[in-house]
Amino acid sequence: MSEAQSEYDVIVVGSGAAGLSAAITACKRGLKVAVLEKEPVFGGTTALSGGVLWIPLNHHGRKQNTLDTVEKVKTFMQAETGAFYDEASVECFIENGPKMVDFFERETSMKFLPTLYPDYHPNVAGGVDIGRSILAEPYDIRGLGKDISRLKPPLKTITFIGMMFNSSNADLKHFFRATKSLTSFLYVARRLVSHFKELMLYRRAVQVTSGNALAARLAKSALDLNIPILTSTPVTKLLQHEDRVIGVQISGPDGEQQLTARHGVVLACGGFPHDLKRIAQAYPHLRRGHQHLSPTPKSNTGDGCNMAEKLGGVVDIRFQEPAAWMPVTKVDLGGGEFGVFPHLLDRYKPGIIGVLANGQRFTNESNSYHDVGAALHRACAGMAETAMWLVCDKLALGKYGLGYVKPAPMPIGRFIRNGYLIQGRTLEELAQNAGIDSTGLKQAVQAYNQHAVRGEDPAFGRGSTSFNRYLADPENRPNPCVAPIEQGPFYAVKVLMGDLGTFDGLRTSVVGEVLRNDGTSIRGLFAAGNDRASVMGGNYPGAGITHGPNMTFGYVTANFIADQAMAVDRVQELVAA
Repeated sequence: MSEAQSEYDVIVVGSGAAGLSAAITACKRGLKVAVLEKEPVFGGTTALSGGVLWIPLNHHGRKQNTLDTVEKVKTFMQAETGAFYDEASVECFIENGPKMVDFFERETSMKFLPTLYPDYHPNVAGGVDIGRSILAEPYDIRGLGKDISRLKPPLKTITFIGMMFNSSNADLKHFFRATKSLTSFLYVARRLVSHFKELMLYRRAVQVTSGNALAARLAKSALDLNIPILTSTPVTKLLQHEDRVIGVQISGPDGEQQLTARHGVVLACGGFPHDLKRIAQAYPHLRRGHQHLSPTPKSNTGDGCNMAEKLGGVVDIRFQEPAAWMPVTKVDLGGGEFGVFPHLLDRYKPGIIGVLANGQRFTNESNSYHDVGAALHRACAGMAETAMWLVCDKLALGKYGLGYVKPAPMPIGRFIRNGYLIQGRTLEELAQNAGIDSTGLKQAVQAYNQHAVRGEDPAFGRGSTSFNRYLADPENRPNPCVAPIEQGPFYAVKVLMGDLGTFDGLRTSVVGEVLRNDGTSIRGLFAAGNDRASVMGGNYPGAGITHGPNMTFGYVTANFIADQAMAVDRVQELVAA
């Protein structure tokens, strides 16, 4: 870790994608920058994420979809954000997103790949089936040199013995088919041999993908520019002079210290998913006294929001969905350690449905994690808990796994013994063991099976959109999302509400200036990433709608600060002359 100096042009608080994007852009514009991170590792929520960015009209996407236009994107955004449509911010995002991608690919170690992701709501006006989501290119973190150990590792629950998979799920499909295809078997064998070599030499995977690759590439870019990333350095206070933020007070390895920032402090602390007081007010299921589990870093306790509020900043809790919802399960990792597993894939697979405590289905399980989460907290409004059970039969479990339980031939015994995986020889026994209504479950499965044998789901329309089908099983015909649940024993896992980060946040101008209640800006104070309110208005319309806007507005904010700094310097030069 670099030692902290006392004077900078810009100080960025937080080392996720938004903060690093702002820091790199400001440095490239000639400003002296430091990044401060309270954790001993850098990368923030980004390092745990899928690493996808939703950037309409980026040059990768234009090659995939030549028919996409600014007007289509605006129409889509207006339909998705509804009453929270912010025309100025949307136009800024559409204009600067592609510029941001070009800048980072041209000027830094950041590289992106196109994906095949459809928008999550491709049937909404302006939605598309391809061309708006890009992915961080995999990275060999040995490029970080001595800082390799400071990169936050991925979530244990979404790796296989520490091995990472691409968010596009292309290589994961080989693991599902390893016992059925020689090509897939050889692919998996090569991956395993390479991974075990990495574990022996470095005690962690060095070929990283997804959000770990995004965080690593951005950190590499910052370190190459000699931007200090000061880990284990929490910011305890914002410093003001004559109504302007002029720096921060930190609590570092050498004790309390004050650092000045001539042109601005950028808050990029990851929002407030672990600010227990604030989420108790913001999250509807917590207001009912129900349980919540977040896989985001526990250090995301709303520091940026709290510090800004003390200076007059405003954290609006206004979106109908204040966070990006994610159905999760609590996983016993052994030795007294527990993890949180995000249900990113299993819900889309044929022969897996979700039911409530009354045994009934309540939504299209193949919709996005956010949509399923939103439907879940609404469906459970009058119930004792906000929870659902994912249910399948022996055939589906063997083919796809369920939650943290891997598909055959991986053993399932320990998951049954520790209670994570619930088993029943019949649906009645499964319901009894799971604590859900037996009659309701039998009726739900019977109603589902009646149409599933023909690949249909008239109740909720599974497989009706290109996004539903994208993460399903293309070999299951005629509907890749639908198959009957018939062959006992039957299985279930209990799923709770979690989040991938907050949508509500600090009120800001388009360029990220933190605003007071009267609309005036707090001079010298800016917010980026999840510390500022999402341009998506509490909706989740496509893969990467967090990283895409976060990196774009980090880029926009840094350029605004640099433009202001140049203007100040010119004035000072004229005065001196």
